[in-house]
Amino acid sequence: MNETILTPILDLLDIVGIAVFALSGAVIAAREKQTFVTMGFFALVTGVGGGTVRDLLIDAPVFWITDPWVAAVCLGCALIAWFTPLTFWQGKLFDMADGAGLAAYAVLGSAKALAYGVPPIPAILMGIITGCVGGIIRDVVAGRPSIIMQPELYVTAAALSSAITVAGMTLLTWLSLSIPNGWIWAGAFIAGFALRAAAIQWELGLPSYRTKTIEPETSPPRALDSAKSEGD
Repeated sequence: MNETILTPILDLLDIVGIAVFALSGAVIAAREKQTFVTMGFFALVTGVGGGTVRDLLIDAPVFWITDPWVAAVCLGCALIAWFTPLTFWQGKLFDMADGAGLAAYAVLGSAKALAYGVPPIPAILMGIITGCVGGIIRDVVAGRPSIIMQPELYVTAAALSSAITVAGMTLLTWLSLSIPNGWIWAGAFIAGFALRAAAIQWELGLPSYRTKTIEPETSPPRALDSAKSEGD
């Protein structure tokens, strides 16, 4: 099904995701004491990065090229960051807002992928890409460690929102149920955001890979005895 999704819920999730990620990009540039041009660039790249990659992969029109409001929202977020002190954007509250953007974008990305005929598993990946790639691009350009390189639950939260979205919409189609998709999207957003919020509040994370330390081998007793006899 090659059609765009235009519903109030997804439109709202779209704006939330764009605004939050654009603001996070602008704030990163502000912390590095960059110019407003750089802040605007960071806001745009972070706000539209994930959705751009998704649209290119599913062969859809790149959303911010055809929507004149997207770039305006990103630049508006850059203006907000420019005229407000950095203390406004520090602490867990800003991380929570970022978590809301992550969950919103994951729901939107997976739902849009399904609408363009993408199979369920790739559609879940499209949701993850939509939610995470913008932040990855931001961190790479800023030369800072990316959050995906940490054990903190971030990609996992996006995966949860995406999986619930795809599973719910697919199940409704298979069973021909008349339940509105909006309930699925709302539940997926709440689940992903709740997981991310819990990870922020209690510093939850996945276990990291650890290699077993190999102790150096000691010389066999016979070798020691032989070396001792030669010394004598």
